[in-house]
Amino acid sequence: MIKLIAIGHLGKDAIVNNVNNKNVINFSVAHTEKFKDKDGNQREKTIWIECAKWGENTGVAPYLKKGTQVYVEGNADIKTYKKQDGTTAANITLQVASIQLLGGNTQQQQAAPAATPQVQQPVADLDDLPF
Repeated sequence: MIKLIAIGHLGKDAIVNNVNNKNVINFSVAHTEKFKDKDGNQREKTIWIECAKWGENTGVAPYLKKGTQVYVEGNADIKTYKKQDGTTAANITLQVASIQLLGGNTQQQQAAPAATPQVQQPVADLDDLPF
């Protein structure tokens, strides 16, 4: 068994499918690393993980929106496939055992109204209490 833990952002909204009468939430998670190459130039490398969360509880699916940061862990696998140009490529896939939402996407955060502070009423003077 290979266990994979990843923190990244969703590339698109999650989709709930039904396969052989079992629910599955499908989504992709991306992690981008920034580094300097041997010439000192700033570079980026993005790794995509195709995720599948099986089970009857699909309640988290509406919250899995594009850009949302998540923590996922589960059993990893690598799937190879032929691209249209005939070359072979590979995908990292993850059978998700656990998922945690770490934050909304920046569009949701900017669109959300600021919380209205609640003003607490002062407590009556203790000498005025009837007991």
